Amino acid sequence: MAEHSATAARTGFVRRAWTALTSPSAKRSVLSLLVIGVVIGAGVVIGTQVMVGATGTVEFCGGACHSMNAFTLPEYQHSSHFANRTGVTAGCGDCHIPHVYPRVLWYKAKAGIHDVIGEMRGVIPTAEQYEKERWRMANRVWDEFKETNSENCRHCHDANSMLAEKQSEPARLAHRALKRGGVTCIDCHKGIAHKAPAEPSQPEQTGAK
Repeated sequence: MAEHSATAARTGFVRRAWTALTSPSAKRSVLSLLVIGVVIGAGVVIGTQVMVGATGTVEFCGGACHSMNAFTLPEYQHSSHFANRTGVTAGCGDCHIPHVYPRVLWYKAKAGIHDVIGEMRGVIPTAEQYEKERWRMANRVWDEFKETNSENCRHCHDANSMLAEKQSEPARLAHRALKRGGVTCIDCHKGIAHKAPAEPSQPEQTGAK
């Protein structure tokens, strides 16, 4: 009986809430409700933009977690994506975060939860453990790039705008294949911003012997 009463109470609350949300307001005009909705909507949009921008910088990505600051950031700072002869750089968010809404919000929420849990569990607390996990982590990122056809790479690099005469013969052949499809940027460009891991000599043991 008590359980039935609790269920009825929840159902009654949901019904009352829905009625309140869908019923005309007796105190406010349609214009005022519209203005309130626009203000709230603008606040949400601006807030998410600010949040995405603030949490997508190199300073945030490299400094928020011990493992990033100790292992990942120094590698990136020695890469051509951080410093090069032209001074054109690509930050963490340029390579690892989608550039379109609303997918960027879902990705950041998912990646943030994953990274926080990993940091709390101490998955890669030492350099030795980081190297042990490097192959697994790199493959997870490579798989993401393959799934999106390296869209983050293409956000800055356009194969159709490349000057083939200024490239080596292997690069020209590779980029010609890229234009035809079937291959994607990450198939060739691994280890650009982070050291490419060596493939384990033995497959990882995932079950009982």
